Parts: sequence; C-alpha cells; structure tokens
Amino acid sequence: MQTVNPEVTTEVLQAFADAWNRHDVDALMSFMTPDCVFEASAGAEACGTRYVGGAAVRAAFAEVWAVFPDAHWGSARHFVHGDRGVSEWTFTGTRTDGARVEVQGCDLFTFRAGKILLKNSYRKNRPPAAAAAAAAAAAPPR
Repeated sequence: MQTVNPEVTTEVLQAFADAWNRHDVDALMSFMTPDCVFEASAGAEACGTRYVGGAAVRAAFAEVWAVFPDAHWGSARHFVHGDRGVSEWTFTGTRTDGARVEVQGCDLFTFRAGKILLKNSYRKNRPPAAAAAAAAAAAPPR
C-alpha cells in the first residue's frame, strides 16, 4: 500500500501568514509538526535562538505578539519546491516601549508530511524608527 504524502502549497503558506496576522497561535501550531523547530532571526547561537518541540515553538510565537502587540507581516510572497519553501514579507510593528519597526525578511521552511517541520527566520537588521530618529537628532551637524 502506497502512503500519500500531502504537499504544502503556496496557498498553505499564505494561510500560515494569515494566522500570524490574526495573532492566532492555535492556527499557527496546526501547520507545524509535533516535533517542529523554530530558528529565530536573533539570538546567541549562529542559527539564532532555536526552539525545539511544539510547546517551545508555541511560546516563542506568542512572545512575538507580547513584544509587538500590533505585529503585521505584509507584502507576502511564497514559493514551494518539494519539501522546501520560502516566504518573503515586510514586518511592521510597534514595541511596547513605543519604538516602531519596519523590516524585510523571509522564512525558509522544511516540510514533512504536509506540515512545517522547520521555520528558519531571517530579517534585515534595522534600528527601530524612534531610535534612528533620536540618533539622527543627536548627530553633530556636518
């Protein structure tokens, strides 16, 4: 008997992106394998902070909205090839300290059995708007 391996499509990746914009951690986790891994775009390790397993990944995803209550991923573009995929996006959000962030980024995915096994995130390193404006104001005139 042959086992059917469901395929992840660009529509699935868009539904995943839509769940991020709804701040819906239950929906996000429904796209992930039970043994999923999330490699964040920042952290002390070369791969960023690495979260392993459903509980750790769920907590890391929820933490994004705690830091950026208005987090939004716009201008999403996706592609899938076999068991790999990419989503490109522009992230906007306001930190709880009032600093505004707008950066481009992408997620590299590895799929298994129609679910996301690995979400590896990358984003541009750009200072928050408030910090950039303050630095410009404090700079000596030229």
